[in-house]
Amino acid sequence: MSPTWDSVDPPEDVAISALGWTRVLWRGTLLGLVTFGGLGLLLVVRLIERPIFGVDRPVTPYITQAVCRSAFVILQLPLLVRGPRMKVQGAVVANHSSWLDIFALNARKNVYFVSKSEVAGWPGIGWLARATGTVFVRRDPRDAKNQLAIFEERLQHGHRLLFFPEGTSTDTLRVLPFKPTLFAAFFSDRLMHAMHVQPVTVIYHPPEGRDQRFYGWWGDMGFGEHLIRVLAQRRQGKVELIYHPPVPVDGFPNRKSLASHLETQVRSAHSRLAE
Repeated sequence: MSPTWDSVDPPEDVAISALGWTRVLWRGTLLGLVTFGGLGLLLVVRLIERPIFGVDRPVTPYITQAVCRSAFVILQLPLLVRGPRMKVQGAVVANHSSWLDIFALNARKNVYFVSKSEVAGWPGIGWLARATGTVFVRRDPRDAKNQLAIFEERLQHGHRLLFFPEGTSTDTLRVLPFKPTLFAAFFSDRLMHAMHVQPVTVIYHPPEGRDQRFYGWWGDMGFGEHLIRVLAQRRQGKVELIYHPPVPVDGFPNRKSLASHLETQVRSAHSRLAE
């Protein structure tokens, strides 16, 4: 059997210098204070926001956005953005390469992620995901009807749900085929004539002289080790977000044709695809 892309060995570890560990300490401390301090503030505000507004969240998404923008300042990692962000009702789809995607996409647009249910149980990340309104889904056909109801409710309340249609993260060098399953919710009678979907390409440029996959996080790579490597880096590379024109759902006959169009748009701007 020929190896799949995720069986490829991750980048070799490079020894971290004393100055590198100093950066890990001060950047990590600041990032922790900002992230969990923001989480604490969000939870307090949500105690007031939820009884008044219910599913709607007119305030707390801006706290999340401020935290994510601050993270890039702390990491000294430039975030470049091209293309207009969607203003109409709908969802967003993007390629998925790293845990950094969450910060990058939240930093420039108020979105609510759709994630596999296992993430809810991850220490730290799971707490953040739940607090920020992430929608958790199970890969079980028996849950399809319930998940459709949740998607419809959130989308009808103006939430822009963000999907990673590849179904997994990659090494930043490629875009995997989009899985059309989750797009079925967009074709419900209550949504398809009102919804748009905006594709976004996320491109990672590694630090000079480092492996092209430096920011990629995939397979069984440990989160802690990857975070330390990014924190220790003296001169970072950059992250680029390219927003493509939104498309109306009812402009496509079915979920497969919609998924194919969105995948093509994301691929068109990705500069380092591996065949």
